[in-house]
Amino acid sequence: MLIFERRVRSRGEFMILTGKAVSGKEAAALALHRFGFGPLGDQINAIAADPRGALAADIDRPAAGELKVDLPSSAEAARAVFDFQAERRAQQILAQRGQKEEQANDAPRMSDAPGAAAAPEKPAAPPLPQQLLFNEAKARFDAAAKAEIGFVERLVWFWSNHFCVSADKIVGMAGPYEREAIRPHVLGRFADLLRAVESHPAMLFYLDNVESMGPNSVAGINRDKGLNENLARETLELHTLGVRSGYTQADVTSFAKVLTGWTWIPPGEPIHGGEFVFNARLHEPGAQTVLGGIYPQAGVDQGRAVLADLARHPATAQHIARQLAAHFIADEPPPALVGKLAKSFNDSGGDLKELAKTLIAADESWTPRRQKLKAPAQWVAAVLRLTGAQATAPIGLVMNAQATLGEPLWRPPAPNGFSDTEAAWIDGVPKRLDIANIFAGRVPAADPLALLESSLGPLASPSSRATVARAETRRQALALLVMTPEFLRS
Repeated sequence: MLIFERRVRSRGEFMILTGKAVSGKEAAALALHRFGFGPLGDQINAIAADPRGALAADIDRPAAGELKVDLPSSAEAARAVFDFQAERRAQQILAQRGQKEEQANDAPRMSDAPGAAAAPEKPAAPPLPQQLLFNEAKARFDAAAKAEIGFVERLVWFWSNHFCVSADKIVGMAGPYEREAIRPHVLGRFADLLRAVESHPAMLFYLDNVESMGPNSVAGINRDKGLNENLARETLELHTLGVRSGYTQADVTSFAKVLTGWTWIPPGEPIHGGEFVFNARLHEPGAQTVLGGIYPQAGVDQGRAVLADLARHPATAQHIARQLAAHFIADEPPPALVGKLAKSFNDSGGDLKELAKTLIAADESWTPRRQKLKAPAQWVAAVLRLTGAQATAPIGLVMNAQATLGEPLWRPPAPNGFSDTEAAWIDGVPKRLDIANIFAGRVPAADPLALLESSLGPLASPSSRATVARAETRRQALALLVMTPEFLRS
């Protein structure tokens, strides 16, 4: 049976003309879970009069997306990791030399002397690369846990995954990359965001462009090396146009030639190591044709011109619109919503703030049916936010929890980032109960039923309320709360 639905919106209320009324509080709870990381304190009541207005205010805040932290830049972190690794190698070499000398002299070791007592070992501090990652992760989770609404932070996470790099390959730069390339442009223009990420040393290293040389460049001729097409291909396929959008292998190759010379100063250079540089000796000379456009030889500006055209390509608008709608609303988003977002992208010249406003203004974004399963990272952040456990849980525990659930922070399995679909995460949901129990044990005294009301309110079903109420202990009740279907979905 087909049921005709039409939504009428008044202040604080959404009415579906099939007889179901969605109250202001329900719309507020939906807003905070669907576009943020869940409510904080009494937020459901606080924004019930105008949930869409609260989301809009979040993105209109001055310096929205900015993260004020005293952490090293990506270049500083890269140099620090290089120095750490160089020093460790030197220590290993010295230790090996000492062992050889000891064996040659057949000298007894002090630890072998009669009566020598082993001194108790102190817990080792995390090595520098891991500590840098921990510091960045803590800043990220703290921002999510403390954000008043959380919409901007969710946008940061979305774009960071869309333009992902991996700490497995560039450990010191993964966190700073998000702060430097994503956050400053998350509500700006897509063209500026695209240029920032594709020229960032973390991306250039992750996708191997630092190794790419024009076959006819000075360096390519002298070193008998050539192109690496990874950055060009992923920029077209993942970052802008999308698959099956009309580009060819010839376009990939030409674009790769355009991007030759986009590299970094190796981190071993003590002052500017880790910084972006355009090296003309690596750049393929001559004009290039990409997607039918001819780009004359212009050094670094040749690449910037191609990126600018990709940013305003209609296929890019469609690709970004679908990705955004799939992230926030449904794995298979409503075509009408994708169309609205694509039109907003095109009409505004890729203004990402306008795109976000179009998303929250569209009635298709407010369906009461909650179709998105929270990905592990989003769910972990929601648990920390609800319980306040981020104040007591070591960041290593938080990161281990996320990794256990299959979404290790800044370690995507491939350049297309972590999946945004339920199929990727549904089998791992039972594992979340163990994580929930761990975090529940770190929560200060709190009434689980009161937390259920503040976190879910009108979204909580009678069944979920009864499940939490029947729990034998407060810890069990908290764990069951964050495992309810209503809390698992956005």
